[in-house]
Amino acid sequence: MSYSLDKLNELSGGDKDFNVSIIEVFLAETPSDMSSLEGAVAAKEFDKIYQHAHKIKPNADLLGIETALEAVLTIEKHARGDQDIAAIETLTVTVKEALEKAYPFFEDYIN
Repeated sequence: MSYSLDKLNELSGGDKDFNVSIIEVFLAETPSDMSSLEGAVAAKEFDKIYQHAHKIKPNADLLGIETALEAVLTIEKHARGDQDIAAIETLTVTVKEALEKAYPFFEDYIN
């Protein structure tokens, strides 16, 4: 499993209604955030790459999606540093795959 509700439960005190509200926002917003990240990568807009990766980061962290979290942290470093677009492109695929694998788990949780 590449995700965990531990941090969310710690924040919410185990309040399922609170958890559901956070997860619903995650499921509603993250696909478009991911699409925006992909567009910024395609356009090689490093400031926007950083911004979109940064926007995905808190949800990946809070929901324990470790693979996505590690990848967005590295994307941020590349976007602010060496601007290694090839590495960013590879990492963006990793983020997308990790998120897509996690969506069904979180959809099941809220249903």
